[in-house]
Amino acid sequence: MTAIAHQAPQHLRQINARRDAEAQARRQEALARLAARRMPLPGQVSRQNQPGLGLRAGHPHLHRVASPMPAPETAVTVQASTGRAKPNLTSREVEVLRTWMLVDSKPAVAQELYISLGTVNTHLTRIRAKYAEIGRPAPTKASLVARAIQDGIMTLDEL
Repeated sequence: MTAIAHQAPQHLRQINARRDAEAQARRQEALARLAARRMPLPGQVSRQNQPGLGLRAGHPHLHRVASPMPAPETAVTVQASTGRAKPNLTSREVEVLRTWMLVDSKPAVAQELYISLGTVNTHLTRIRAKYAEIGRPAPTKASLVARAIQDGIMTLDEL
């Protein structure tokens, strides 16, 4: 038996082509919105943190709350003995940092502290941002270990 190729009528092909073009445009818009999203880091002022912006565009059920940014003089404490600036880490950030140094991986930290992997990554991102903010960048785990030892968060014996 021979198969007969059935072609859609011209108007259906035009409709399908238009739908495909609209779907592609929606995909591109969604990707552009996703690429424009940025998580504000400590000490950075973003458009989202400015008061008076009201509701989030496209999401009328999500209200934006203006969180007060810490004053520049309170964001950093200086250690008197070494003269190094020390970031103002929260107790939870210190706990996540110490746990990450003592276990093998970020998923293990999440399991140990009963938090999600995303939360672990968020804490580590903010810790790194605080170190970068004071001029002591720590982009790797090894550099974070060094900073923690320098700042008295951990000792070599604990590692």
